[in-house]
Amino acid sequence: MLGTTALAGSSALPPLPRLPMSNVADNMERPLVLIVDDDEDVRSALEELLLSVGIDARCFGSTQELLHADLPERPGCLILDVRMPGASGLDLQQHLASNGNTRPIIFLTGHGDIAMTVQAMKAGAVDFLTKPVRDQTLLDAVTTGIEKDIAQRTAARLVKQHVDRYAKLTPREREVLREVAKGRLNKQIAFDLGISEITVKLHRGNVTKKMQATSIGQLIRIWELLPAEIRGERSP
Repeated sequence: MLGTTALAGSSALPPLPRLPMSNVADNMERPLVLIVDDDEDVRSALEELLLSVGIDARCFGSTQELLHADLPERPGCLILDVRMPGASGLDLQQHLASNGNTRPIIFLTGHGDIAMTVQAMKAGAVDFLTKPVRDQTLLDAVTTGIEKDIAQRTAARLVKQHVDRYAKLTPREREVLREVAKGRLNKQIAFDLGISEITVKLHRGNVTKKMQATSIGQLIRIWELLPAEIRGERSP
């Protein structure tokens, strides 16, 4: 327990559940929580709590220490203090977002206020907790963060698969896919591209096979999952 330093434990609470690991293929898929706090006692207590329920953790005393660390590509989340020497937790959140790092963040601080909470949550934080906090409250937030990161990583892998398959299409097949996604009929596509309707059907069949779609509806859903730059849309 962390007492009043960061967590407020309770003897009335039931034993803390261990995070299920039955679907974890290997160590690289085991969740890893990154803790950033300038208070060594808080870091140690948080790490001990997470390890007690089967969650791996690594601790850092500052945002710079984290940014310079060689971290494995494992699912997980961040637990950040807000006010620390150097860059703050909010600064780190902004830095990660600007670099495309969407790892979920939980703020745990003894110096929070409404403005900080609003800023953190608007930027996508999982939760903004103030010290002391109950063990179970923190673990619930961590579980939510880990589940969110696993879902994001699964979605990203799926998109990459679609992009890799799209890269194998010929220029003409890409044109046909684009038109199919617009809901245009074979004869309309044939007229616009200056090819026969039979050729359109042939290309559409090849596209469906290469993109591993089982129907036109699924093919359109795959198209919608492709990055905007591939679909020729401008980012807002």
